[in-house]
Amino acid sequence: MTDYLTAGARRYRIHPVHSPARLPYSLRIMLENLLRHRAPAEQVAALTGWQPRGDRTAAVDLRPARVFLHDTNGVPALADLAAMRDAMAALGGDPERVNPAVPAELVVDHSIIADVFGRPDALARNAELEYERNAERYRFLRWGQASLRGFTVVPPGKGIMHQINVEYLARVVMTHDGAAYPDLCLGTDSHTTMVNGLGTLGWGIGGIEAEAAMLGQSVSILVPDVVGVRLHGALPTAATATDLVLTLTERLREHGVVGKIVEFHGPGVTALPVTDRVTISNMSPEFGSTAALFPVDDETIRYLRFTGRSDEQADLVEAYAKAQGLWHDPAAPPSYTADLDLDLSSVVPSVAGPRRPQDRIPLDGVKAAFRAQNHPPVEARAGQEIGHGTVAIAAITSCTNTSNPSVMVAAGLLAKKAAERGLRVKPWVKTTLSPGSRVVMDYYAEAGLIPALERLGFALAGFGCMTCIGASGPLVDEVSRAVAEHDLDVAAVLSGNRNFEGRIQPEVRSNYLASPPLVVAYALAGTVNVDLTVEPLGTGADGRPVHLRDLWPSPDEVRAVIDRVIRPEMFTRAYAGILDGDERWQRLDASASATYPWDPGSTYVRRAPYLDGMPAEPPPVTDIRDARVLVKLGDFITTDHISPAGAILPSSPAGRYLTGLGVPRHQLNTYASRRGNHEVMMRGAFANVRLRNQLAPGTEGGLTPNFLDGGRVTSVYEAACAYRAASVPAVVLAGEGYGAGSSRDWAAKGPALLGVEAVIAKSFERIHRSNLVGMGVLPLQFLPGEGPGELGLTGHETITVAGLAALDGPDRPPTLTVTAGAITFQARLRLDTPREAAYYRHGGIMPYVLRHLLAG
Repeated sequence: MTDYLTAGARRYRIHPVHSPARLPYSLRIMLENLLRHRAPAEQVAALTGWQPRGDRTAAVDLRPARVFLHDTNGVPALADLAAMRDAMAALGGDPERVNPAVPAELVVDHSIIADVFGRPDALARNAELEYERNAERYRFLRWGQASLRGFTVVPPGKGIMHQINVEYLARVVMTHDGAAYPDLCLGTDSHTTMVNGLGTLGWGIGGIEAEAAMLGQSVSILVPDVVGVRLHGALPTAATATDLVLTLTERLREHGVVGKIVEFHGPGVTALPVTDRVTISNMSPEFGSTAALFPVDDETIRYLRFTGRSDEQADLVEAYAKAQGLWHDPAAPPSYTADLDLDLSSVVPSVAGPRRPQDRIPLDGVKAAFRAQNHPPVEARAGQEIGHGTVAIAAITSCTNTSNPSVMVAAGLLAKKAAERGLRVKPWVKTTLSPGSRVVMDYYAEAGLIPALERLGFALAGFGCMTCIGASGPLVDEVSRAVAEHDLDVAAVLSGNRNFEGRIQPEVRSNYLASPPLVVAYALAGTVNVDLTVEPLGTGADGRPVHLRDLWPSPDEVRAVIDRVIRPEMFTRAYAGILDGDERWQRLDASASATYPWDPGSTYVRRAPYLDGMPAEPPPVTDIRDARVLVKLGDFITTDHISPAGAILPSSPAGRYLTGLGVPRHQLNTYASRRGNHEVMMRGAFANVRLRNQLAPGTEGGLTPNFLDGGRVTSVYEAACAYRAASVPAVVLAGEGYGAGSSRDWAAKGPALLGVEAVIAKSFERIHRSNLVGMGVLPLQFLPGEGPGELGLTGHETITVAGLAALDGPDRPPTLTVTAGAITFQARLRLDTPREAAYYRHGGIMPYVLRHLLAG
């Protein structure tokens, strides 16, 4: 059934959503998607009949309006598509049938590293090094843009993908061939949810799932619970949007929203600008939720116009939202699975850390919390105050906060006041500024804030994720030596969204998320072993102590600067010619071709073996027999633990592999940059320097016993190779929240290539469980009240999983029988939808899609 909508001077075809008034906004968007794509009646009924506290056993198949990627996930995704083209040709098909069926937009933002900092030429030097390291990867991306239809690449140096999405790419309502429909945006980065703050539904999916979506496959999800959060009141003068989001992260993690959608409503939403909303929605993965939606309202339309969208587009979004029941009415919220309430006036200045984003600490409690970590005393070295708690990195970084003028201007004003008082950042602090949008530097320049920031060391280091993704570069030499000599627990303070162990910088153990002005404050103090609410930041030029309260800008000061300097033409100018790239990008040779000419000597882009020798029909599913436990892990193991993104250490298996090929130590680069090379990433699986494997007690890093060699402790990679050589399958045992964090497909691909056939955990984070299924790795969940400890599993047992043959039929058994030595137990089968069972039966998404393409 179709209808017509008039917006401005144009008429559009729409699929009307006659949903119950109580249906949450996000489910109305999903319902439109099902109706437009003529989904089976039972799927439509699963949404129209949704009950706030009903069972969640029904699945729906959604088709995204577009797929969104960044370079470190986009390169391996493109490599997989290129490998599928090879496999298609080998099986007698047309390789050019492997082609995006929906728009695929990739932003290069994850590869620039903060090698150079604190000097005016930092941006130019870091960009130069970026191209030296990554020219091969970028050439490959240019080949993809030239060879695949509908594949768009935003070149390096333009900003962070999510900020570009919010400021430029997001349509909110898409149009095609006379039809208008919601901009359902699924991305290979978990923070794709940032666009939820603009009224656009979207979330992070694995790179493997994204490939299938690009090739026209639907994305299958269980119909979710939807949690409503009513906001009311106003933020106090000392609190920022960052403090609000850290408070919400703590509250929502505590409530439990994994696999659920969060929707914000109420009078407090009306008072929040879009820039605050997207800051909150960006952190949805840190809540654990699938998405965190702010419905469309007047503020949404104002922001679209302000950021340079056409009047025609803004008019369409307003008309469509009102016609389809997607316009926010703060007085009439939908019905929700659970109703939470937050008075914005209760928010206080905070940080989060030292290892998890949900571990909020009020600012006045940071000193006590750090001291509670019970560090042994260490004498100061060479007259400097380098010890436990020393701030080694202070970074204004990440899409989360650098999208928000209120906190960015506050940081600039605080820096200006500090410089005027004669304060200086401590010499051991590595200070970086890496905003997500070029517009930031435009309004900093207009406001006259750049000189003060540079004087304190916050010179522009690059436009990209940088420190937040682990591309923080080396520490100040003195700090690095002190950490090595005294085993110091030094700190990073960053305005990012992730602070997991080993992520930010391998030598830094404690990592704190904070607002940009607090990043500047901690850089001035030089330590987290301080109470900024009462102790001075330093001594001014007049010899008097200077406190944070002396420098903190009022909301009126911040608003006055924003109103004076930020103008719509800044956005128009920043995004003009965004796809062109600079002369270095344009010089990259990348001719179009049906298949990619792989370079066997490449250390960045290699054809992975997933599809080698793939038969035209899937073989029967068989049980997993006599497997060995590769690693036994505790709770909250993140995808950073499983597949690190940061620097490749020369002593690691990946580092030894690369140096053995002649790669100089200073060009090892990061795991994130080498995700197009499966040989590197296999060796990087479970190689995080902070991983604690219970099979190798007393150690940190990627170490495990080889049970085929008397239990000798070796690298995870070498043990896995021994098991594969002996045709012994491997499994992983884990606790709660396995796979939290980034939507990192290599956290599934790496273990799959190492021979891991099943992961048995107490619970899974949503995206990672999906990625495991996409790679043909079986996710099994311990029954409530059970786990490795409760069942007495040591990890030294051989493990058999029985009952898998049932998956060759139409049924999905609820549990499977697991035998571990003398212990037998039932584990819940986490193939949650019929589509996931089909993926597993085929050995993963890629074989499934390729066989369907071959079959026409």
